[in-house]
Amino acid sequence: MSGETTLKEAIGRLGKALTALEDAVDARLEHEQDFAESDAELQRMNADRSRLAQEIDKSEARAERLEEVNREVSRRLVTAMETIRAVLDR
Repeated sequence: MSGETTLKEAIGRLGKALTALEDAVDARLEHEQDFAESDAELQRMNADRSRLAQEIDKSEARAERLEEVNREVSRRLVTAMETIRAVLDR
Protein backbone atom coordinates (compact mmCIF):
# COMPACT_ATOMS: atom_id res chain seq x y z
CA MET A 1 0.00 0.00 0.00
CA SER A 2 2.89 2.33 0.67
CA GLY A 3 4.13 1.94 -2.92
CA GLU A 4 0.61 2.53 -4.21
CA THR A 5 0.24 5.66 -2.10
CA THR A 6 3.59 6.97 -3.28
CA LEU A 7 2.61 6.31 -6.90
CA LYS A 8 -0.74 8.08 -6.40
CA GLU A 9 1.05 11.02 -4.78
CA ALA A 10 3.56 11.16 -7.64
CA ILE A 11 0.75 11.04 -10.22
CA GLY A 12 -1.08 13.77 -8.30
CA ARG A 13 2.02 15.95 -8.19
CA LEU A 14 2.58 15.28 -11.90
CA GLY A 15 -1.00 16.27 -12.64
CA LYS A 16 -0.60 19.48 -10.64
CA ALA A 17 2.69 20.22 -12.39
CA LEU A 18 1.09 19.66 -15.81
CA THR A 19 -1.81 21.93 -14.87
CA ALA A 20 0.62 24.61 -13.70
CA LEU A 21 2.59 24.23 -16.95
CA GLU A 22 -0.57 24.52 -19.03
CA ASP A 23 -1.59 27.62 -17.08
CA ALA A 24 1.85 29.14 -17.61
CA VAL A 25 1.72 28.40 -21.35
CA ASP A 26 -1.78 29.90 -21.59
CA ALA A 27 -0.65 33.01 -19.72
CA ARG A 28 2.40 33.31 -21.98
CA LEU A 29 0.29 32.98 -25.13
CA GLU A 30 -2.16 35.58 -23.84
CA HIS A 31 0.72 37.90 -22.98
CA GLU A 32 2.21 37.48 -26.46
CA GLN A 33 -1.19 38.17 -28.04
CA ASP A 34 -1.54 41.33 -25.94
CA PHE A 35 1.97 42.35 -26.97
CA ALA A 36 1.17 41.75 -30.65
CA GLU A 37 -2.00 43.84 -30.34
CA SER A 38 -0.06 46.60 -28.58
CA ASP A 39 2.62 46.48 -31.25
CA ALA A 40 -0.02 46.73 -34.01
CA GLU A 41 -1.64 49.67 -32.22
CA LEU A 42 1.74 51.38 -31.88
CA GLN A 43 2.35 50.95 -35.62
CA ARG A 44 -1.08 52.44 -36.38
CA MET A 45 -0.35 55.37 -34.09
CA ASN A 46 3.02 55.98 -35.75
CA ALA A 47 1.37 55.90 -39.18
CA ASP A 48 -1.27 58.38 -37.96
CA ARG A 49 1.45 60.57 -36.51
CA SER A 50 3.31 60.63 -39.81
CA ARG A 51 0.12 61.41 -41.73
CA LEU A 52 -0.79 64.20 -39.31
CA ALA A 53 2.72 65.66 -39.50
CA GLN A 54 2.43 65.79 -43.30
CA GLU A 55 -0.97 67.46 -43.05
CA ILE A 56 0.41 70.03 -40.61
CA ASP A 57 3.31 70.77 -42.97
CA LYS A 58 0.87 71.25 -45.86
CA SER A 59 -1.36 73.47 -43.74
CA GLU A 60 1.57 75.60 -42.62
CA ALA A 61 2.73 76.00 -46.22
CA ARG A 62 -0.77 77.01 -47.27
CA ALA A 63 -1.00 79.49 -44.39
CA GLU A 64 2.29 81.06 -45.50
CA ARG A 65 1.02 81.38 -49.07
CA LEU A 66 -2.19 82.96 -47.82
CA GLU A 67 -0.22 85.46 -45.74
CA GLU A 68 1.84 86.40 -48.82
CA VAL A 69 -1.32 86.84 -50.90
CA ASN A 70 -2.90 88.88 -48.11
CA ARG A 71 0.11 91.21 -48.02
CA GLU A 72 -0.02 91.61 -51.82
CA VAL A 73 -3.76 92.36 -51.76
CA SER A 74 -3.24 94.86 -48.96
CA ARG A 75 -0.43 96.56 -50.91
CA ARG A 76 -2.61 96.77 -54.03
CA LEU A 77 -5.53 98.21 -52.04
CA VAL A 78 -3.29 100.90 -50.61
CA THR A 79 -2.05 101.73 -54.11
CA ALA A 80 -5.61 101.85 -55.44
CA MET A 81 -6.74 104.12 -52.58
CA GLU A 82 -3.81 106.46 -53.16
CA THR A 83 -4.62 106.59 -56.88
CA ILE A 84 -8.28 107.35 -56.15
CA ARG A 85 -7.31 110.12 -53.70
CA ALA A 86 -4.93 111.60 -56.26
CA VAL A 87 -7.68 111.61 -58.90
CA LEU A 88 -10.20 113.16 -56.49
CA ASP A 89 -7.74 115.87 -55.41
CA ARG A 90 -7.36 117.20 -58.98
